[in-house]
Amino acid sequence: MSVAPNSVAVPALDLKSQYQSIRDEIDPVVLRVIESQMFVQGPEVSQLEAEVAEYCGASFGIGCASGTDALLLPLMAMEIGPGDEVITTPYTFFATAGSIWRTGARPVFVDIEPETYNIDPRQIEAVITDRTKAIIPVHLYGQAADMDAIDAIADHYGLFVLEDAAQAIGAGYQGRRAGVLGQVAAFSFYPSKNLGGFGDGGMMTTDDPALARKLARLRVHGMEPKYHHQEVGINSRLDALQAAILRVKLRHLDAWTEARRAVASRYDRLFGEMGLDSFATLPIERSGYHHVYNQYVIRVPAETRDGLREHLSARQVGTEIYYPIPLHLQNCFAAMGHQPGDFPVAEASARETIALPMYPELTEEQQAHVVGSIREFVESLGADRSTAEKAA
Repeated sequence: MSVAPNSVAVPALDLKSQYQSIRDEIDPVVLRVIESQMFVQGPEVSQLEAEVAEYCGASFGIGCASGTDALLLPLMAMEIGPGDEVITTPYTFFATAGSIWRTGARPVFVDIEPETYNIDPRQIEAVITDRTKAIIPVHLYGQAADMDAIDAIADHYGLFVLEDAAQAIGAGYQGRRAGVLGQVAAFSFYPSKNLGGFGDGGMMTTDDPALARKLARLRVHGMEPKYHHQEVGINSRLDALQAAILRVKLRHLDAWTEARRAVASRYDRLFGEMGLDSFATLPIERSGYHHVYNQYVIRVPAETRDGLREHLSARQVGTEIYYPIPLHLQNCFAAMGHQPGDFPVAEASARETIALPMYPELTEEQQAHVVGSIREFVESLGADRSTAEKAA
């Protein structure tokens, strides 16, 4: 398929534009850290921890080396391990279940809601056993899970709740923000996130002072004070360079979030104006929620999904699939014995969803090109059907 003449290139993600808009703020703080030669932990990290905690409405922030470690460390802190079970979703990035597995515990999957792609609270209670120790709900794509329902179940059974908020910093739920909706929340600062660094980085938030202290200890090999080890931890320290950069970016986060929400609203309008409502199912935002749109994910018929991606690629539109294989069907979890059909909503979502370009700097012209290219594809499907019918 040839590229349309004069087409507008729309990458799936454009980090360069964001950097250019704030480079006069970023470059001096990078130089400041270099001149200080304090590259690990230090004042930049402690200040970022306080600022992120305040932003989320939490009492404590604890920086770490990645979003994955931000999931692993709380499980370690709760001494979850072999013989234990942790309930989560099969439709998320691998780190969610991978962190459970690394402790020696078993991930127990629950299917998702078709509208939000988040874990379905109505199915959680059925899989709770005397080995269940925790629930990890994921705020997928930037919209919070139904935390009142999840917390009520957790309270009834005495379970630990760890929010996987890797994609959802700033997301709102019933007047609160992600980060205070469970006992601990895990955030990722991977570059593609709404608050992204220049490499890996993570953060945990909590209101529990004893837990915060333990998390801070575990990230430095379980050391407190220096060279005295209370337990075996890991090396998961946040770099000062990342912290300094993230402190600058945090000041812009709310404005970027509103820009993302405006981009999502324009997509909604363009899909309606171009008559694509019956072809694509668009994201929803539930009442009382504040979606921060780390991704804008649409749902299309499975038999057309991959062809649409090819068409968009030919029109210089970047897309991604989040996620093509649900976790219960990953080869590394084969020993758990799951089969296709065990979690039908997650499996259908893996076949039918496609993430369109989404970032604050996306222009209306670029979005019109994206949605116009989708309309072009749908029209070609109609033409192909008409030709086939005439041939028959």
